[in-house]
Amino acid sequence: MALTDADLSRLAAAVDEERLWQMHMEMAKFGATPLGGVCRECLTPEDIQARLLLKRWAEELGCDVSIDAIGNMFVRRNGSDTAAPPIATGSHLDSQPTGGKFDGAYGVLAGIEMLYALRDANIQTERSIEVINFTNEEGGRFQPGVMGSQVFVRPNELERMLGVVGTDGVTMAEALAGFMAEVGPVNTKPLKAPFAGFVEAHIEQAPRLEETGNIIGVVTGIQGARKYQVTVRGEEAHSGTMPMRRRKDSVLAASKMVVALHELMADPDDLTRFNVGRFQAYPGAPSVVPGQVRFSIDFRCPNDDKREVLGNRIAEVCSTVAGPCDVEVLEIQRAETTPFDQGVMQVIARAADRINCPRMDLLSGAAHDARNMARICPTGMVFIPCEGGISHNEVESATPSDLAAGARVIAQTVAEMAG
Repeated sequence: MALTDADLSRLAAAVDEERLWQMHMEMAKFGATPLGGVCRECLTPEDIQARLLLKRWAEELGCDVSIDAIGNMFVRRNGSDTAAPPIATGSHLDSQPTGGKFDGAYGVLAGIEMLYALRDANIQTERSIEVINFTNEEGGRFQPGVMGSQVFVRPNELERMLGVVGTDGVTMAEALAGFMAEVGPVNTKPLKAPFAGFVEAHIEQAPRLEETGNIIGVVTGIQGARKYQVTVRGEEAHSGTMPMRRRKDSVLAASKMVVALHELMADPDDLTRFNVGRFQAYPGAPSVVPGQVRFSIDFRCPNDDKREVLGNRIAEVCSTVAGPCDVEVLEIQRAETTPFDQGVMQVIARAADRINCPRMDLLSGAAHDARNMARICPTGMVFIPCEGGISHNEVESATPSDLAAGARVIAQTVAEMAG
């Protein structure tokens, strides 16, 4: 059943800006921080509270809730053809340790607002529609990130991911069991269940929309990334007695590696992205020369060939400056640059034009669950501005009107694909 332009316009008008904003404010209470952000890491008590609120909203809408083996949540509104693969939207509710109110949560809540708008506009779609809350997108407590969507499209990864040990010593399997005990009886969703399409809404996390005066970003794809864990092993010693010339100082060696890697990744075009976001010394005592350091590497570049060449030099550069220490470089995740579906991008553009919302095409520098979903179904993304392009920060900010504009685009896009 094809929906008309009049149907889609009516649906867009049914999106309630105030309701969407209040959902964000209520969700932000879980893990609220003094600076106005959230600390809601994967499957912590705060994340579980957020998930239970999502389940309550779903039940108020008369929707079914199911959960898969890695804890991804699926809120389903049945269409007239329940046997047909559904259309989905969504993102994640977990945050960085010092995250904002909108990163991830917006994609889930825009989907819930879409369900309210479909109800209020009395629109029935042929295909069913599902709103997904993916597990562990951020990868703070458990590495790697985008874990839930990765396992969903690659079920053979499940056992390995359940065994991942978090920063607090809890395994992913243990944390997931705690959530399942709280959520109560729900339907089970099989991994790699078929979908006919997926669209994710997200704040841009960069300043391009804001700088150009556009409200909607039609995302063309996601740049590729390689992520590593580096372990530097030296020798513990008394800091007051061991001569400097005799030390195997893992912090000194690791620091030289970080500097050398930044020099390796220097890019006059400013397209390459390199970050060491976690740097931990052991045993962490002031009077002990550290015997071991572990640090993370997050390396991204839209050029696949350049990313391959530079990534392959990381271990060599680390070994060159290791001095008396040993170093192990382990690549824990990699992804090629992922283009999004042209047909989905056209539906998104039509939806933005239908509500007279200025738009532009852009490539995502950040990874999102949509990257994994693109492996199994036609996929796209919708970006909206965030103030100053700031994200992964407690001061992250988006306006109610921009949030609503993106939700109107998502609602129309999903409904057109489902109808």
